[in-house]
Amino acid sequence: MRIQIINPNTSVGMTEAMAASARLIALPNSEIIASTPEHGPRSIECAFDEVVAGAAMLDQIQKGKEMGADAHIVACFGDPALDAARELADAPVIGIAEAAFKLASMVGHKFAVVTTLSRTVPASEHLLHKYGYKHLCSGVRATDIPVLALEHIEPSAYNQLRDECLAAINEDGAEAIVLGCAGMSALVDRLRAELPVPIIDGVAAAVKLAESLHQLSLKTAKTGQYGAPVNKPFIGRYEHWNR
Repeated sequence: MRIQIINPNTSVGMTEAMAASARLIALPNSEIIASTPEHGPRSIECAFDEVVAGAAMLDQIQKGKEMGADAHIVACFGDPALDAARELADAPVIGIAEAAFKLASMVGHKFAVVTTLSRTVPASEHLLHKYGYKHLCSGVRATDIPVLALEHIEPSAYNQLRDECLAAINEDGAEAIVLGCAGMSALVDRLRAELPVPIIDGVAAAVKLAESLHQLSLKTAKTGQYGAPVNKPFIGRYEHWNR
């Protein structure tokens, strides 16, 4: 199968790191196609960034459709424009936050989210509520590590990440840790070696869910909420979306 991993920000290095992590755990017959938007923010760290990045990410969904992708992964923990992407796509579209919450809920009674900046905590809490996992989350902790700093993480920043994970376990009662940024995917093995609970990376979780949906021949429902976008004229760069 062909799995398109879309990094909604414009950091090519982060896209390549996500793709490398995905290829390590993908099935031998799964082809990972990594996509980076042509415009938008270098990192996504607030609601403004998410909205600006959303339209560029939808361009990549359209390109993935044209390439014959069997699944699309939105590799940003805010799951930006996920519902819109599902309207545009026929193949399954998986957000890494939703995927991580699903798997974390299966391996621990309570899981914690350990994310980047403090200002992103409300966004994680919103998604927990939206997806129905709020009651299973012991709390959301921030490391205050900027997203782009994860590309070449300094020892002090890594220690801060590990310490917040330990605090979530020892103080909040977390039985599993969800890493709240796609840029943390390369740190999973190191954290697993140092922490006593399951560590869930949303990118890996989304890849395995994509493979499962493909094997079960399940696609996005095209009636109701995820029906195709309303056919209407668009002005400017989105004219090619007209059907």
